[in-house]
Amino acid sequence: MATRSLVGSPPDCQPGFTAELTAKAPYIGDMAKTKSVYACTECGAQQPRLLGRCPDCGGWDCLVEEASGGAEIRNVSPLGIGSKPQALGEVAVSGSPRLSSGISELDRVLGGGAVPGSVTLLGGEPGVGKSTLALQVAACVQMSGRKVLYVSGEESPAQIRLRADRLDSVPSGIRLLAETRVEAITGHWSELAPDLVLIDSIQTMHCDRVESAPGSVAQVRESAALLSAAARRTGAALFLIGHVTKDGSLAGPRVLEHLVDVVLGFEGDRDHAFRLLRALKNRFGSTQEVGVFRMDAAGLEGVENPSEHFLAERSTGAPGSCIVPLLEGTRPMLVEVQALVANAAYGMPRRTCMGIEDGRVALLLAVLDRRSEVDVAARDVYVNVAGGVRVGEPSADLGLCLALASSRLDLPIPADVAACGEVGLGGEVRGVSHLDLRVREAARLGFRRVLTPSRSGSETESKDCERVPISSVAAAVAWLLAESPGGSV
Repeated sequence: MATRSLVGSPPDCQPGFTAELTAKAPYIGDMAKTKSVYACTECGAQQPRLLGRCPDCGGWDCLVEEASGGAEIRNVSPLGIGSKPQALGEVAVSGSPRLSSGISELDRVLGGGAVPGSVTLLGGEPGVGKSTLALQVAACVQMSGRKVLYVSGEESPAQIRLRADRLDSVPSGIRLLAETRVEAITGHWSELAPDLVLIDSIQTMHCDRVESAPGSVAQVRESAALLSAAARRTGAALFLIGHVTKDGSLAGPRVLEHLVDVVLGFEGDRDHAFRLLRALKNRFGSTQEVGVFRMDAAGLEGVENPSEHFLAERSTGAPGSCIVPLLEGTRPMLVEVQALVANAAYGMPRRTCMGIEDGRVALLLAVLDRRSEVDVAARDVYVNVAGGVRVGEPSADLGLCLALASSRLDLPIPADVAACGEVGLGGEVRGVSHLDLRVREAARLGFRRVLTPSRSGSETESKDCERVPISSVAAAVAWLLAESPGGSV
């Protein structure tokens, strides 16, 4: 008997096959094919095939394969809005007060506390202190008489208890749940009716309606959507802890940032005790505020006066050091910008920057070399912001230029001098916002002179601190030579 293919023809078209063979051998033409799509880890867009670059967001090597034959992902309506449109003036506004975390630095960044029913995403590098901060928030909220549910997908309850023993008082009333299934979490959520829910971390959660592995794009997106819907339905404040990628961005699709109300970034260096908490997104407050913490054996401690801590180990009299008054939201902070200009030992000059953007330093080096008498183009340049702080605003330009010129000329900047101002490509010094707050903070810490842009005369004068108007980078270098004659170029 000739061998016949099982592909394409039904059994009655192929004589000679027994009923037993027909029952045991499914026909390939009738078998359900498992389909897969490729989802972008940056924006969540789906593509039918693997591509090197996502067509939607332009990211490279960010498409991962996901099965599309599983349970259908249904859209979640977390806000509970009816099908009929409403007039804006008729919408009832909830009078529920904000839920204070009990930590002043965190409340400052949140805008006064967590809004009931809101979702906050806390991200940071491993070991920066995300879980410690979450446990301290849970302890403070529980001690204020509120119910707290702490869900851990990475640690057991015994491990969490060991970490809680480091705190001043063990929050014995916190409800711990070691669970990664979202449906089980929402079940316990409904029974306990907590005021605050903390999920550590969102990358470990999974739900039944998605068949992919925990941490995948679909699982993170759907788990966050279900948890957000539960938070808005019950009115509990929800905190999601998330990991970050190698470049410092939050792991998972960007749609996760759109699902939440507040995105917090926890920054810090393991070699330094200071931690900075910034709001990358905040629907209920400003994104300009920053919280300063210090990590010690008992956990995280808020720093009310960060300027004093950043300048505590400052060494005066050394060339290449300049104090810069920064402004983070409504809080002025003084930081020390250090620069070292040395001979290029290997022909090609090196540029090493810590705590400040490399491109900004390269721009200021070009301006300083072209618009002043200081030669730094053929020299090795090393820039560091002391204390592990990251400087992002352009008000530090003038201070950095002075630090570079001080190191190159071997002239120390006077110990009672600070500088702030933006430097343009023409070498001019431009004005900065809220200069009066910066000058008052410098005066409070004992600085008697502040180099400021020359066109800032409309600001309120300070009796304790003199303003030295500087119009250009060349004028700043000339002021430095006049204050400390005898330097060498």
